[in-house]
Amino acid sequence: MSRPRVIAIAAACTTLAAAGILIATGTATAGTISGTLYRDPDTPVARWLQSNPGDSRATVIRDKVASQPATRWLSNFNISTIGSEVATYIGAANAAGQIPALTVYGITNRDCGGASSGGAPDLNQYQTWIGNIARNLGSRTVVLNLEPDSIALLTCLSSSEIAARNQALRTATQTLKAGNPNAKVYLDGGHSAWNSAGEQASRLVAAGIAGADGFYTNASNFQPTSAEAAYGRSIINALNGQGVSGKRQVIDTSRNGGASGDWCGDDNTDRRIGQYPTVNTGDANIDGYLWIKPPGEADGCRYAAGSFQPDLAHSLASTAPNPPSPSPTSSPTSSPSSSPSSSPSSSPSFPVGPCGATLRATSTWNGGYQGEVKVQAGSGTPGGWTVSWTLPSGSSINQVWNGTLTSSGSTVSVRNVSWNGNLPADGSTTFGFIASGTPGTPALTCTSP
Repeated sequence: MSRPRVIAIAAACTTLAAAGILIATGTATAGTISGTLYRDPDTPVARWLQSNPGDSRATVIRDKVASQPATRWLSNFNISTIGSEVATYIGAANAAGQIPALTVYGITNRDCGGASSGGAPDLNQYQTWIGNIARNLGSRTVVLNLEPDSIALLTCLSSSEIAARNQALRTATQTLKAGNPNAKVYLDGGHSAWNSAGEQASRLVAAGIAGADGFYTNASNFQPTSAEAAYGRSIINALNGQGVSGKRQVIDTSRNGGASGDWCGDDNTDRRIGQYPTVNTGDANIDGYLWIKPPGEADGCRYAAGSFQPDLAHSLASTAPNPPSPSPTSSPTSSPSSSPSSSPSSSPSFPVGPCGATLRATSTWNGGYQGEVKVQAGSGTPGGWTVSWTLPSGSSINQVWNGTLTSSGSTVSVRNVSWNGNLPADGSTTFGFIASGTPGTPALTCTSP
């Protein structure tokens, strides 16, 4: 019998049922967030790809998983280091002009002692930890999913412990909002196959949702997006009936594009990634479809909770469609998942020859950078393209998405993948990469077969 609860950590999590993939085009807007979600270049999946470039699963994992933004989990309870961890992550996202999304997972007695147990030793230390997070959130928009399971899963707590947890969540919400008034804070809404909407709404009210922006559902779970959206509307209606209005929903779509079944995703091969992450939901009640649970990270049954497992990632992604066109975020030219698009202007300037390419560094850090190359059609309609350039001394490319990399010494070439090679007249596409060293100002050449 499947369990109606979630296990989660930067690292660990669980599940239940699923549905078909919905593809956002990036043109439908809704919600209170606008911009491009931040794709962290330093994740377990990125590190695995860097170490295993020749693995037969690498192309699928790179193009359909690593190319997408997932939330960064704050799950290691360490009061002395959490501030610098948050500051570094927020700073990188801000430098890229993108929206960071964090999942805060450190409350006392988390997961009721299950596979993702841990967190703060007591609630006083928890508030100190939250305060150190809040002081390093910057001043721009940041999405915060506060404490998965903390409201939907209460079976291990006494009534006094529930009251203490509710107070802790209210205080944490207030602290995070005070630290950055532009922070979007969402509380645990469970999922559609768990508590009733009325019960979940009552729990959210007790936990202080009046001070938050809304709630998230389906964290680390497999419920269909359509079911979650309907569940969210029911929660919103119930909240309105309890005098709490204006709250919105976020849905985790990282693993809800396939079949349902047992709660643990480690052994189920009938699931796949769902909606690609976006804040352009087209639904007035929903602020975002996020990958709260990073695809490929284990739930704690067959593998260690939170560990990246390439067979899980490949199973989720192998039968999923390619990332949508245009980008699933609101800025197609700045997302690593952009596909061919047409971009006419009032005074176009197109490359001479079949195609042209331009490179920009979207973010930099000590010893490395993330780059994006725009490939623009020139004369005719290229039936494939290859972009080549010489890297600055000491630089090397470690990972590429939306393209296939070959290199010879300091000269690198990236050619199109199957779905972004045929550019329409005046159309363009982008590919991205992670590199060591510095970007420099290399001259790029673009050729077509």
